[in-house]
Amino acid sequence: MLSEAQRAKLTEAGLNLIQQALSIYDSDLRLAVCNRRFREMFDLPERFVTPGSRFGDLIRFLVERGEYGALEDPDEAVRFRVAQARTFQPHYLERQRPDGRWISVEGSPLPQGGWVAVYTDITGIKRQEALLRARSEELSADLLAHAEQLSETNRALAATNAALAEAQRELTEMEARTRLTTEMMPAHIAHVGRDLRYTYSNRRLASVLPGRPSSIIGLTGREALGEEAFGKIEPYLRAALAGEASVFEFTHEESARRIRVAFTPDRIGDGPINGVYILSMDVTEETQARASLMQARKRELAAQLTSGLAHDFANLLTIILGLQSRLERLPGLPPEARDLAQATTAAARRGGALLDRLAQMSGRREMRPVPTDLRVLLTDLRTLAQPSLPEGVVLEVEARTLARPLLVDPGSLQDSLLNLILNARDAIGAGPGAIRIEAVAVRDTWLEITVSDTGPGFSQEALERALDPFFTTKGGEGSGLGLPMVYDLTTLAGGRVLLANTAHGAEVTLRLPLRHASEATAPRLVLLVEDSPEIRQNVREMLIDLGHSVIEAESADEAERLAEIPGIDLVLSDITLAGGRSGLDLLAALAARGIADVRLMTSLPPGDPLRAAAAARAPVLAKPFDRAELGAFLAAAAAGLREPGREAAG
Repeated sequence: MLSEAQRAKLTEAGLNLIQQALSIYDSDLRLAVCNRRFREMFDLPERFVTPGSRFGDLIRFLVERGEYGALEDPDEAVRFRVAQARTFQPHYLERQRPDGRWISVEGSPLPQGGWVAVYTDITGIKRQEALLRARSEELSADLLAHAEQLSETNRALAATNAALAEAQRELTEMEARTRLTTEMMPAHIAHVGRDLRYTYSNRRLASVLPGRPSSIIGLTGREALGEEAFGKIEPYLRAALAGEASVFEFTHEESARRIRVAFTPDRIGDGPINGVYILSMDVTEETQARASLMQARKRELAAQLTSGLAHDFANLLTIILGLQSRLERLPGLPPEARDLAQATTAAARRGGALLDRLAQMSGRREMRPVPTDLRVLLTDLRTLAQPSLPEGVVLEVEARTLARPLLVDPGSLQDSLLNLILNARDAIGAGPGAIRIEAVAVRDTWLEITVSDTGPGFSQEALERALDPFFTTKGGEGSGLGLPMVYDLTTLAGGRVLLANTAHGAEVTLRLPLRHASEATAPRLVLLVEDSPEIRQNVREMLIDLGHSVIEAESADEAERLAEIPGIDLVLSDITLAGGRSGLDLLAALAARGIADVRLMTSLPPGDPLRAAAAARAPVLAKPFDRAELGAFLAAAAAGLREPGREAAG
């Protein structure tokens, strides 16, 4: 099978063998294809036979050169011919050129817009016609010979026209298939020439870079992409023009999107490089998921590495504390030795607290995103943090464009922000000063929460290392785990932490994925399966508060019988049930009967094999949970979506 590039070269070679001139213009009256005969027939400069050149510019050139004879109003002649071309109507005409030769012009519209025109030199035919008219009174042998020659010419012309029509049809179909394929791709596909002007583009640029034009053929990369984006990709474009293919990612600051771009040199065999093929994709969600997964893997590795060390270290600290306690009780111990023993005891207890912090960071922690009013969360945070601030330090909170509830883990977010507030307080000192928290939505892609202060700002070393575990600028007063904890919780949610200095102090920005909470789901009839009466009552009240109707069962057998009641929309079952059958058994039985909308809940730990098996077959809600978490879980179930940070099938 031929590649598209080889097919294009064969098509170009075939068109160049045709004795007629041919040109194809698209719906915007820009040149798409022409053959060599087109340039030779009208003696055109290179700029008018380059794909993307404007039809109007060509007509003006021909008018000014006198192709259409002397005209009283050249501008009106150009406007008339361009307007006539925009009608895309079939046409045929014959005209004499300034050099005395005659041509015929036949134009046909294309199904997807634009038209193809065929130009034929009919000077020989016109001469034959003139000869026939001049000698019509005598039917000589010469006239008959010329008539036969004319007939032969006409037959040859008809055969050529038929071949040209078939080539036109194949070109049209090929172009239509290519256009349809590229428009269906969720990516921007384009080609630029050596002058970095676009010679081809599908209409997907605006979906990758919001705000940029969709029709960019003829524009330079700088004009189409803007200064910021073009400045980042230009070195890779230049490298591709030199023959080096590459793939790289960059963050488009204007839209806050993560873009992956692939550059492929346009070269056939060992021939010259004619340009660059470009494939651009929005990989923002993929990047968020990748960051979250990488952070989860880091936490698992850290947990595996520290668990054994922490166990041994805890035993060692227990021995040290016991020995120091015995030492302090020795009779006659000098005061200096007693002070040393107490200091050693304090240091050992500090080591124990440090172990707890490490366990919090490296241990498994599930994100629990629930619909949260960020303005209420920040107001509660100010109430919580204000008493810990000196009298001269003011805490300001602002949340703009965030009226709708968002899916966030409020506990993790509040822990992170409280940590940043306390760090800012320590940087400011006794005051006076100000701490400001500002939350904004960035192009429906990111939630940015910025904590700034009027302290001295970060040192250069702190800007480079503040997110490293155990790095601290507080000497013996700090553990060096505050900002790493913020980084850990933020990246676990698929976000980023940015550190910077401003004209007034330090600034820390948490950039989190912006996920709007789903609207309240429609009331449903829920079959609740739970063997604990107390838990069943609690969950039933949550479901009723959420607007649902509830039927209860305490075993898989009872639930299977009740599932036959018409109108049941959802089955919510615990994994472990009384009676010998589990929630997984119930799930299998109901699925066999066509009742597949079953959701599970459990208090089993994340590493339990039964819980892992359940998570592979249906969404699982971990206990304990509150009404908001249950509502978010059911809303994600109703939409057929995976609840962020929770377990789900697949």
